[in-house]
Amino acid sequence: MLIAFNKPFGVMCKFRPEPGRRTLADFIDVPDVYPAGRLDTESEGLLLLTDDGALQACISSPRHKLAKVYWAQVEGEPTQAALEMLQAGVDLGDFFTQPAGARRIDEPAMLWPRDSPIRYRARIPTAWIELTLREGKNRQVRRMTAKVGFPTLRLVRAAIGDVQVDGLLPGQWRQIEPSAPWRN
Repeated sequence: MLIAFNKPFGVMCKFRPEPGRRTLADFIDVPDVYPAGRLDTESEGLLLLTDDGALQACISSPRHKLAKVYWAQVEGEPTQAALEMLQAGVDLGDFFTQPAGARRIDEPAMLWPRDSPIRYRARIPTAWIELTLREGKNRQVRRMTAKVGFPTLRLVRAAIGDVQVDGLLPGQWRQIEPSAPWRN
């Protein structure tokens, strides 16, 4: 079984209860499924869950180089130089990121309002970047955009492989069929 879930902002990526916090158990009542990878509590968007350990490893392991697409609303107007740094890979001190797809985009049309809006500052513009990574270190996108001078204000995972968040509102999920690349 494979589930595509649109994880809302503020939801922890675990099923075990956490006093005063929302978890996956508040949205998904399917026994024996577990996240294939993680999204931090402040991030939102596509999360895949499965009851198949081999499939879980295939989806989440950087060995398989599965593309993960993120939309990042950043503080400021990213320069071409900043985008090129993201594309080439960024030295984050404890590791050097692999090259990534990075481009400016308009605010995604299908984007939902966030429960707990981002901070608004009249004198500082914001912009959207689409990043495509084939690795997934802890808080990597946030660290990458901050390193090139454009801190992330809102982070949405839009796709994992060929599975997209399109059509799912925050808190909604659907069962899907695993695609061929995940069955190698």
